Amino acid sequence: MSLIARLGLRGIKRQLVAFTIGATLIPALSTAWISYAQNRRSLTAKIEQELASAGAQSARALDLWSKERLYELRVFGASYEVSENLERVQRGQAPQRATARARLGEYLRSVQERFTDYDELLVVDPAGTPAATSARSPGAIRLPENWPRRLRGDEALLGDPYRDDDGHTRVTIAVPLTAASGRFLGGLLARANVASIRELLTTFSPSGAGQVTIIDGTGSLISIDSAAIAETVPEDAVRRLRAAQGGVVEYRNQADVPVVASLVDVTQLGWSVIAAIPRDAAFAQVTRLRNMTLLLLSVLLVVVGSLAYGLGALLVRPLDRLTQGAARVAGGDLTVDLPATAGGEIGYLTTVFNDMVARLRDSRQALERLTVTDVLTGVSNRRHLMTALDLELKRSVRHQHPCAVLMLDVDHFKQYNDTPGPLSGDAVLAGMGRLLKETLRTVDHAARYGGEEFAVVLPETSMEAGIRAAERIRARLAQEVFQTDGGQTARITLSIGVAAYPDHGETGQALLGAADAALYQAKKKGRDRVVAAGRSVQPARDAT
Repeated sequence: MSLIARLGLRGIKRQLVAFTIGATLIPALSTAWISYAQNRRSLTAKIEQELASAGAQSARALDLWSKERLYELRVFGASYEVSENLERVQRGQAPQRATARARLGEYLRSVQERFTDYDELLVVDPAGTPAATSARSPGAIRLPENWPRRLRGDEALLGDPYRDDDGHTRVTIAVPLTAASGRFLGGLLARANVASIRELLTTFSPSGAGQVTIIDGTGSLISIDSAAIAETVPEDAVRRLRAAQGGVVEYRNQADVPVVASLVDVTQLGWSVIAAIPRDAAFAQVTRLRNMTLLLLSVLLVVVGSLAYGLGALLVRPLDRLTQGAARVAGGDLTVDLPATAGGEIGYLTTVFNDMVARLRDSRQALERLTVTDVLTGVSNRRHLMTALDLELKRSVRHQHPCAVLMLDVDHFKQYNDTPGPLSGDAVLAGMGRLLKETLRTVDHAARYGGEEFAVVLPETSMEAGIRAAERIRARLAQEVFQTDGGQTARITLSIGVAAYPDHGETGQALLGAADAALYQAKKKGRDRVVAAGRSVQPARDAT
């Protein structure tokens, strides 16, 4: 089988459209893809450079911030106001200790007022006991457990960031205090706030809705104001960022937003800086290019496809209509009626085709009428009744609506059918068919069930309504006057059994059986009456 056949392009119009679109789109798509790939690579390199620059600048700024704080504390601690007063607190007499403690507190408060990065300055002795503080209500000081030993070794300390009860993030900084003789006196501790870092992060944030965030060694975000949330960067993202060594990594941040980011470590603080840009914002330019390219390709596809389709339709539309019409007729659809718009041989062929379909349609309708209709009575036959009953019962079960079934039998029919007389059995049956069609609703189904028996399906009808309908049929037939061949008149009567869903069954066989049993009771009780399944109804007799 050829490639064209496997692709379903046997038709001239399909081949014309496919080849035209392919010849147009293949070079256009190739050019667009190359342009898109080049632009994305260029933009990716630009983003990497911008993120690396933002991260490096932010890291340097943070490192400088920490060095400035340590330098300031060393300067404060080198003041004689601190060392001499701390020595008096530790070795002086009680009055001297009180005076020294007060002067030390005043000095710390004066320093704090001039340096807003410190929320509290605190002087402690070698045992960690506070000697003086700048705060009216001292706050919590958090340092590593081995801080006294490290301060004795003349090592400055930077504690881990933490959130205070007021919601602000702070870090504890400590420098050693020594006397002029070199003796270790204790430490100068500061609770430094990181609010000033906000301006640094804003200054160095990448363009395009980018931002710079800080994480500690565990990957937890370091909040820089009370509005920040205490969350962690995904562990997998941190691992990939560290492995990238300043390169760009894509991941979903805490808000589940896809971002491209780069990480730089701040060695002095033990923190890391993440410079990130939302992926949509980072690649907005290339996304616009892609969308514009797709739009142009779509327009090109529509224009070229429309031209090719119009040309193909102009050439092969009449033949295509005949092909499709023949396929529909072969599938059993005889409602086909093709417009004979073309002239010449194709127009003549279309006219002959329509005439053939019309003849087939008339033949089918006649055949369908014969297969579902009883010829003598003009009502449905038993097979059609069973189909209609099954459909009505399914609908009744689905919607929980009632449905009634009547079984009718002509009383003393044998005397009309077997005994020669003025009124034949066929005339009685034909009259019954006419009477049922006149009496019933258009939605009801009446059928000759067998011999002189008839069955009626009454949709949306309860047991009581079915009994009333049966009585109406019985009374109507009692009034009917049949003309005999000799010009005389005769009357016939009916016995009717009534059953209903769901009272007497949920299947067609069950309902017909219940109605037939009720019909038997009607015959047994004297005929010319309506009997409901499970109970009987004695009608008021007519004068006739």
